Amino acid sequence: MPKLRYLGHSAFYIEGTGLKGLIDPFLTGNPLAAAKAADFTDVNAIFLTHCHGDHLGDTIEIAKRTGATVFSCNETAGWLASQGIKVEGMHIGGRARFEFGRVKLTPAWHGDPIIEDGKPRYGGVACGFVIEVDGRKVYHSGDTGLTMEMKLLEAEKIDVACLPIGGYFTMDYEDAARAVEFIRPLKAVPMHYDTFPPIKADPKVFAMQAHENAPGTEIVIMKPGETLEF
Repeated sequence: MPKLRYLGHSAFYIEGTGLKGLIDPFLTGNPLAAAKAADFTDVNAIFLTHCHGDHLGDTIEIAKRTGATVFSCNETAGWLASQGIKVEGMHIGGRARFEFGRVKLTPAWHGDPIIEDGKPRYGGVACGFVIEVDGRKVYHSGDTGLTMEMKLLEAEKIDVACLPIGGYFTMDYEDAARAVEFIRPLKAVPMHYDTFPPIKADPKVFAMQAHENAPGTEIVIMKPGETLEF
């Protein structure tokens, strides 16, 4: 059975047959981080939704040290590849099969600048991921507002949906609860909240609203360091 460990903010560790992966590994400088970058010595995949610092995080250091393949949008992948990192550059709507399972990139309404020498450059588009391993699916939305495209994800039969609730830069709890209604996953996990003052949020309020909207979905409020089997 696959496992999903919450590392704080929007960072997760996902493990299944053939997969030891990180999602948006913002660990160094993350006040909620439940692990250090150095703790991950044998990851083989990193799923990067976009290049803002609180998502790119330790991606480059971990990828160089472990040889992990970074999955991202194609433009970001090109930038990472120029630094000697193994990449899989995909794009929105694209799905592909790998040794551990399948990966699909999903729309995310957000920016994706690459910062070089203190200046932004085009990094492609932000994305989310549907990661399938051992026949189970995790949807990590990345940073995004609520979109009608999320209704299409109901057909994916998502096992776990990880959704931001902090507002300001992403959906707030009300829109995230509507996203649960659109997607109707078996379980939903709130993320991207309480890390910094602008994104302070109460996950219990999200849980109540999401349960009202989609009573068939179990809301799992994970503390950093906790693991969910799915």
